Amino acid sequence: MKTTCVGLALLLAVPMAWAAPGPASGEFAELQRQIAASVKWDRARLGREAARPEALILDSDRTPLDVVGRRTQALLDDLRARPSAPDLTAEAAALELLRKQKPSSEAEQRALFEKLVALRRQIAFKNPLLDFDAILFLKHNKQARGYRHMVDQYLGFNAEKAGGVFVLRRPFSDQPAVESLLAKSPVQDGRLKGRVLENQGGFIGLDLDYDGRSILFAFTEAEHAVPANASFDEQYCSRQELKKDKGALHHHFRPESTYHVFRANADGSGLRQLTDGMWNDYDPCFLPNGRIAFISERAGGQVRCGMRPLPSATLHAMMGDGSDIIQLSWHDTQEWHPSVDGQGLIAYTRWDYVDRDSDVAQHLWTCYPDGRDPRSPHGNYPERRELRPWMEMSIRAVPGSHQYVAVAAPHHGEAYGSIVLIDPRQTDDRATAQLRRVTPEVPFPESESAPGVPHTKGTHSPTAEVYGTPWPLSEDYFLCVFDAGQRHYGVCLLDAFGNRELLYRDPEIACLDPIPLKPRQRPPVVPVATVQAKADRETAPELATGTVAIMNVYDSSFPWPAGTTIKQVRVVNIFPKDNPFQDEPRMGVAAQSLGRGVLGVAPVEADGSAHFKVPAGAPVYFQLLDERGLAVQTMRSDTYVHPGETLTCAGCHESRQSRPTSRPTNPPLALQRLPSTLQPELDGAHPLTFARLVQPVLDARCVGCHDREAKAPSLHGDRFGPHGWSEAFHTLKKFAWARSGGNGVALTERQYSIPGQEGARVSRLYQQLAQGHHDVRLAPAELRRITVWLDCNSNFYAAYTDAGKQARGEVVQPKWGLPKWTAAETLSQGTGPRF
Repeated sequence: MKTTCVGLALLLAVPMAWAAPGPASGEFAELQRQIAASVKWDRARLGREAARPEALILDSDRTPLDVVGRRTQALLDDLRARPSAPDLTAEAAALELLRKQKPSSEAEQRALFEKLVALRRQIAFKNPLLDFDAILFLKHNKQARGYRHMVDQYLGFNAEKAGGVFVLRRPFSDQPAVESLLAKSPVQDGRLKGRVLENQGGFIGLDLDYDGRSILFAFTEAEHAVPANASFDEQYCSRQELKKDKGALHHHFRPESTYHVFRANADGSGLRQLTDGMWNDYDPCFLPNGRIAFISERAGGQVRCGMRPLPSATLHAMMGDGSDIIQLSWHDTQEWHPSVDGQGLIAYTRWDYVDRDSDVAQHLWTCYPDGRDPRSPHGNYPERRELRPWMEMSIRAVPGSHQYVAVAAPHHGEAYGSIVLIDPRQTDDRATAQLRRVTPEVPFPESESAPGVPHTKGTHSPTAEVYGTPWPLSEDYFLCVFDAGQRHYGVCLLDAFGNRELLYRDPEIACLDPIPLKPRQRPPVVPVATVQAKADRETAPELATGTVAIMNVYDSSFPWPAGTTIKQVRVVNIFPKDNPFQDEPRMGVAAQSLGRGVLGVAPVEADGSAHFKVPAGAPVYFQLLDERGLAVQTMRSDTYVHPGETLTCAGCHESRQSRPTSRPTNPPLALQRLPSTLQPELDGAHPLTFARLVQPVLDARCVGCHDREAKAPSLHGDRFGPHGWSEAFHTLKKFAWARSGGNGVALTERQYSIPGQEGARVSRLYQQLAQGHHDVRLAPAELRRITVWLDCNSNFYAAYTDAGKQARGEVVQPKWGLPKWTAAETLSQGTGPRF
């Protein structure tokens, strides 16, 4: 008892000298502001969505003492209830006495507050999860230039020339120390051989191997001034075109201005450059099988919603030494932050907008380490953008849990914001049912005007980019970076009860990516099931196709129209944009529409099953067709197959949580036979242009009559108007069906597909033609040309170049997106590939 009393006296006497790297007064003022502002928060909603209720500001909170007292109590109670609980007897007694004190003045409150936070810090540092004595991290400032945007933040020429890789030693002691890993470690090979990187460029995307012996990161020399004699031959636009956006005159992609992946030993030695070139390569991630996943611009594609070169970057992989780089993802837009979850899957963020709002879906996806089977277990089809995080970045699996931690971040900003937990096991209600807020006091950037209060229309004023790069220790405890001022981010220990301990801050430069420097459990190695990597190509034939198997197309989250019978599945190939300028050309009726072409159709059996081959290495989406060949259901996303892959689906937009309503006694009919070969659509469907697909019908059946009628609108395909579109297209576009991209479309258009409410069948044009138009009855093949065009978003162009040639009916192949292993001669004919 004497020892306990002595310890208690010491605890109550004065805060420890190392109680915090900064004064407690900042936190006191922060909590005062939160208490005052919370009357404008949606407290009821926050109460439903908080990971822990203690992290909330409660009606009973009058001063910061109320908040910190109960949060510290929650922390202490949680630690005492855990296995291997530390002895917190003295701390519990001290906390009880401190919470009983009733200071009358603010000065007395502040003095007591300092004692409380010092005690809280001592309790926090006794957490048995803190079984490491070093934290690996980067020093990295936010963008030095360029647009504040989720893609621009990863362009090397926007980085500041500052930073490096560091270790915080003894972070939970009274003598922490920071050590540079690269200050005396020159690059061992590659273009930068002999160079010391620290403070000579920007650093991003840190990872530690599972054995704790190796690190990965991306580095850029951050050269942003474009030389007067710089070549634009391999750039995404000409020097003159670059002037369309005065804020992007420095967008010149070359080795000195882009990020590249580096590897070193955990002590900084053996520094090697793994990638190089004009592409930004970043976000490297160790895979359990020894390969490295990373994000790269190598595949091609441009962001569709800007006026500056902004290449799309997607999942790639390579051997541990940088050899055998392969493409894991053929998604048309952007991806970020791969990590590996407890099942051995890659978890990452995908920006997903096929025929829908550009800001509606930027959330969790998973795939196998060989890239196959990309899936969205959460958040891809929201009811309204503003009702949940605008983006989810820095996604990582929580150890020993089915949950993931992420940062609710902005689209028009950087990867900082409010920390959330994602539980894919919960039913997705198209809002926040799968989410819990770890930091409920921080609003979701761009989604909310205040915590829990959605904007009428998403707007980002960067006041909530305060947390970043969480590393989960459990569902309740995390390392992360934090700065209320959104600039000088420090390394912190955070818990779900609302407590935060600053471990280190550099007043000159921000910190990023804190990682415990210790070995951790290696996730299971998932067997490779594709023929793409070098080792697999050497033991199996190279294949140009994969296989898709659908168990039952009628298995859907939405009801089907009465009497619907699905006869075919259509496979549509989308083409990533190959110039950086929004709506240049305007592809068709819908803004920011993707060029596309129909690869073909495959049969659907009586039991709803389908089994067919698909060309590998191309972004595609599927449509379900009825007996008339009309789309009943369509995807608003894309997928792809790898060489040799079998992609299996239970249904189409089926619930991720529910099981099939009945278990068949026999295998699905389609799987009792070999996979079908896609049967091509009519000539002009790949690539799909109005001039080649629709105009022949108009010329044969419509133009003559319209020419004879003085008041009839023109259906000529050889006269052109705005956007280079033909008079015929201008006449028909008002009767067409299309879904747009672009920020804000979600406010007026549904962002997911409902059976029977999509495509040609709901268009005014089809309804007129199906009933007969002035006694004109189109042959089935003629009507099919028009319905294919309508189902495929009513485009005029297919490629993003040579608009005049396309308008005149010439075949212009897109630069990107065609099946990677397709014979060139089949494409040059403009009839689509054959499989």
